Order: sequence, then structure tokens, then C-alpha cells
Amino acid sequence: MSRLSCALAAALTLSLVPAASAFTAEAINLGSEDFDARQQAAVLALAGLEDVEAQYGNLSLKPGQFRWSDDGAKASRVVVNLNEQLLFVYSGSDLVAVSTISSGTAKNPTPSGIFPIMEKRRMHRSNRYNDAPMPFMQRLDNYGIALHAGELPGYPASHGCIRLPREFAAKLFAATEVGTEVLVGAYVE
Repeated sequence: MSRLSCALAAALTLSLVPAASAFTAEAINLGSEDFDARQQAAVLALAGLEDVEAQYGNLSLKPGQFRWSDDGAKASRVVVNLNEQLLFVYSGSDLVAVSTISSGTAKNPTPSGIFPIMEKRRMHRSNRYNDAPMPFMQRLDNYGIALHAGELPGYPASHGCIRLPREFAAKLFAATEVGTEVLVGAYVE
């Protein structure tokens, strides 16, 4: 099934969801891993690929590479595509950056859904994993999942966090604030 077919199928699924389950600001501020949130994140993760093509053409990034087109932009939302191991940054409706990532493994998956950035620290150390450094940490939930600078081998390799190239992580840290929406999506290909 093509990416566009997947996006259309996901969008159709979303259109069948009753209006009463629409996202509220309160629900987004708390974070959500429910079906609707995962579906919305999956649709936007696919749309991010189309936005990259429209902005950068046929872009192929190697692990650790990124593009940032507007250094002064403030992020209105961040979208993570777990399938393609990419992260997209938007300012309003404009794509301003794309980066490679390394997300969680099958044993320690990265949760999908909609999450606000709950906390930011320039330097943090993991409470769970041997005091591991987490530069430019942006916490997404109460269980330790965060965006942060880290190793990027080209495939999912983390304990659930979303690892970013160090320079990109610093730019993202400066462009976001507590409360910025992060949509983490995965879809069936």
C-alpha cells in the first residue's frame, strides 16, 4: 500500500470517529495515547513526508543528518514518524526542519500519540539507565520518555526515548517551550 493510500485510510478512519471524541486543549495538555491520538499522529507523520518533499525535494538523510530552514522559527508542533525514523518541526503550518532520529526498540517501544513537552533541561541524566547523559532533554511523559541528543545508528535503538543529532537537539530545545505539542506516529505499511 502506498504512503498516500495509508494516509487516506487513516484519514477515513479518523472521519468515522464521533465528534464527541474530538481533541480538547485539556486532553492534549495531559497527553494521550488513545486510539484517536495515535491515528491523528499517524496521519501527520505521513503528511510530514509529503511536506519534506514539497520543501526539500527528494531528500535522503543519513543517520545524524538534518535540515533546518528557519533558525529563528518557534515550533508550534513537532511530529515524529516512527516508521521512517524522522522528526518534523512546524512553525504554524510551515515545515521548518526535518531530522533523522533513533526511537525505541521492539522490546522498549516509543509510545505513539499526542504529548506536550512537560519539562526541559539542557543537561539531564537518566534515572533509570545508569545515569546516562540526555543533553537537551525535553520530557514527554511521566515514565521517562523524552526527546534528547544521542547516538543515531540508523534504526530504533533507544529504551523508548527519541534520540536526535546533538546540533539539531540544541536548535529544537531553543525553538520549543513547555506545552509544545509532540505527535508521535506509526502506521501500517
